[in-house]
Amino acid sequence: MLTPAMKDAIERAELIPFATASLNGIPNVVPIKFIWVVAADTLWIADNYLDKTLANLRDNPRAALYVWSADPKLCVQIKGDISVHTEGRDYETMKAQARAEKPDIPARSLVELRIREIYQCLP
Repeated sequence: MLTPAMKDAIERAELIPFATASLNGIPNVVPIKFIWVVAADTLWIADNYLDKTLANLRDNPRAALYVWSADPKLCVQIKGDISVHTEGRDYETMKAQARAEKPDIPARSLVELRIREIYQCLP
């Protein structure tokens, strides 16, 4: 589960690396800007331009995020299971939140990450 410090670090981050892998194990990492903590075990990510990422998630619906913050001093890797939504209440809520921050983004789909593991990265 996410702690309050982890939630704060995610919400304040400028960009968060989001990693996926193809069925053949070929990695892909992209910077994510539009990410929201919706529960202690759930994150929402706006798909604006996630072409390779979505292809990987269709074949291998697991992903990881890396979150680093100097204040509070925190470094975690978050791993979880993914579901992708292109309609419904949650999708519409995410799209409205994303467009409230930047009206011209596509917000093509909602990538929902259900957290399964959190690893501390600090030495």
